[in-house]
Amino acid sequence: MYVDSHCHLNFPDLAARLPEVLANMRVARVTHAVVIGVAMDSYPDVLALAEQNDELFATVGVHPDSEDAFTPSEDELVAYAAHPKVVGVGETGLDYHWCKGDLSWQHERFARHIRAARRAALPLVIHTRESADDTLAIMRSENAGEAGGVMHCFTESWDVARAALDLGFYISFSGIVTFKNAKQIHEVAQKVPLDRLLIETDSPYLAPVPYRGKTNEPAFVAHVAEHIATLRGVSAEAIGEASTENFFRLFAKARRA
Repeated sequence: MYVDSHCHLNFPDLAARLPEVLANMRVARVTHAVVIGVAMDSYPDVLALAEQNDELFATVGVHPDSEDAFTPSEDELVAYAAHPKVVGVGETGLDYHWCKGDLSWQHERFARHIRAARRAALPLVIHTRESADDTLAIMRSENAGEAGGVMHCFTESWDVARAALDLGFYISFSGIVTFKNAKQIHEVAQKVPLDRLLIETDSPYLAPVPYRGKTNEPAFVAHVAEHIATLRGVSAEAIGEASTENFFRLFAKARRA
């Protein structure tokens, strides 16, 4: 039994074949998935998926990759977060790969999401790319540990993972952990405490081996679990059970379908 803690079922590649995607989840024993909010213009679609399907939940947030994207106020984020099927705040964070120059706007957007999550008492879904030091610094300065959350699609070093763990955060692994050359991520996947580990697809992106290069979907999260199990010398069922319990502990607002 598995939970996909981060996917984008509202994106066209998956939304166009949603009944098939949900059926594939059931066959793969993926019982629940979180549809992640990344922009306010697409948020109604994210929320509708969660409202219409018992096995799906939603988050509300604005991704850090676009300066021009509309960002709700802190009060507005808190109001959106009150919806019964909204279980987290984000995807939020910092991205220095796609964004360059003066990124003060990105820092403020991230801090606003953290403050909203603390007020809403919901966990954060954090994106960090080539920005780990500043991400951790803002998390500390804004007391992100009060909200808790997850470092999604983790690709950083063990030192970064340990710092996030020290702040009370969980570490989530995507299909990248199945890639042969992802040695740094393999190390982290072996070291993260079992009670702080989550799995995800980030679908439709980053399909795991043996589907690498194809459109990803929540059913494939089982392969993420299987690879982590191999790295740790345990069964896939043990990873599935632990990551599922971790999910419902972190996203405490989520209810099992």
